[in-house]
Amino acid sequence: MVEGIVWALFAGLMLGLYAIPGKFTSDFKEENTWGLFFMLTMFVVPLLATFLIMKGVGEIYSGDAVRSALPQMIFTSVLWGIGVMMWGKAIHHIGVSLGFSLFIGTVILVGSLLPFFVDKLPETSVLTTVLVGLAFVLAGIFLNGAAGIIRENDEAKLKKDGPDGEADGDAPEGSESKKSMSAGIAIAVIGGLLATGFSFANAVGNAKNEVGILNADGEAKGIMEIAVTEAGNPVWMVALAVMLPIFLSGGVIMAGYFGWQISSKKAWGSFRTPRFPKNFLLILIMAFFHYAASAVFAYAAFKLGAVGNTVGYAIFNTACVVTAILSGLIVGEWKLASGKAKNMLYMGLTCMVIGVLVIAYSKKLSDDAKAQGDKSEVALTISHAGLLFGDTIPIGAKTE
Repeated sequence: MVEGIVWALFAGLMLGLYAIPGKFTSDFKEENTWGLFFMLTMFVVPLLATFLIMKGVGEIYSGDAVRSALPQMIFTSVLWGIGVMMWGKAIHHIGVSLGFSLFIGTVILVGSLLPFFVDKLPETSVLTTVLVGLAFVLAGIFLNGAAGIIRENDEAKLKKDGPDGEADGDAPEGSESKKSMSAGIAIAVIGGLLATGFSFANAVGNAKNEVGILNADGEAKGIMEIAVTEAGNPVWMVALAVMLPIFLSGGVIMAGYFGWQISSKKAWGSFRTPRFPKNFLLILIMAFFHYAASAVFAYAAFKLGAVGNTVGYAIFNTACVVTAILSGLIVGEWKLASGKAKNMLYMGLTCMVIGVLVIAYSKKLSDDAKAQGDKSEVALTISHAGLLFGDTIPIGAKTE
């Protein structure tokens, strides 16, 4: 149990910190940094990790059951790719701390409600607990959005008046800042909606087999689980097998977008900078942290056993959100914000953490009900509704 908790915390820390090295690249335009990041994190790192760690990769994806699931996974992964791409633009407008909290909050909120539209409602106690948790998450989203708008107003006022209170005629008008902040918030929320495509792709990849193959607990194995374990791999690697087609499919959209951006901004020449080796190393660290967070969480859930999707889920996502917001504060994203803006940010963070913990507890209630012989289907599935490594894969950008 302790080992699993430590790994879950580590996974959350990696995902919360992964975007920070991008702030220290030099002679790169934003498109260079994130274009190279996408190539590494969506293609190079996943392919290397999969082929180096996993046995029988060809056998896994050539099976009839897995091949039949791939078209649906690819389509919804493309939607996820678009959502993550939008998250990157949002972070450019509103920063890491606010961008993380709004995007992740939206994913949790929508991802937790979606199963209710395809399955019947869970029992009253579970449904009530889920709704209470979602209410806290929704409150956190609104509070963080309000905090961002207040922060932007504070910064605009300081830039306009100058540090000594005198008017600065060259400073941008506050209305432009408001427009940037409002656009960033809208992009983060819409991106979060599209990013729930990862949940659908993950659900398809983990769909139960229809040929009666059971695991040690007497439950039907997932189609990917059968393929992965029959190839001689441990169960926790199922997450890596599911992630590969999701990353490759979403990566195509991102690579195409940034290829177009680099061309339109005439930024290809920036790759010839003498600082390229340093920039490449920083971006490689970002890509490694971004992908490794998913793999480490999968391992943590495996070590936690029956509570991997409840305790592990809560620890992972709470650590991720807290780390992202604290790192944003440390690097100075909120240094010009008033106490009111910061207090609202802290309140929003607190609400989101409480909401995540409550939603995780609802999964425990559903598991207890099943253990007592309740045969009803429970709509909420934490590993699908929450931030299972591609869900929590934001794309940051340098902020001024």
